[in-house]
Amino acid sequence: MKLKEMLAQLEETLDLYFGKKAPALPGNIKEALASFGPWLLMVVLVLSVPGILAAFGVGAILSPLSLFYGVSAGSNFLFSWIILASIVVLEVKALPGLFKRKEDSWRLVYYASLLGALQSLVSFNLANFIIGTALGMYILFQIKPLYK
Repeated sequence: MKLKEMLAQLEETLDLYFGKKAPALPGNIKEALASFGPWLLMVVLVLSVPGILAAFGVGAILSPLSLFYGVSAGSNFLFSWIILASIVVLEVKALPGLFKRKEDSWRLVYYASLLGALQSLVSFNLANFIIGTALGMYILFQIKPLYK
């Protein structure tokens, strides 16, 4: 099975549970989330740039030293940075389409959420994986019908 087919099947399953079977958000809240969500995402992305750059600089200095703690410490650090960079790129790419309520842009945010869930799982942050992913997917699939 191809990755695209697996992601489409996962999206259908999550839509069933988070979009159709879960209690629906009121229409005005869905509309508010779809209207103000892109603005909120833009603010979060802008505010996170200095922190990301600072952490990247510190990481570049400390990365060679992380090998003293074992290969797993260095590889976990590198994996986290690759995932974080991928999430930021997906969200930046999605931003213009979110203002126009395009489904393709909604899907990019969905993929970024999946990557965030993967990062939480791999880093053994189980509370964020369970609660954060469930809440994020619930909101995403509740507003999905507003994106065409």
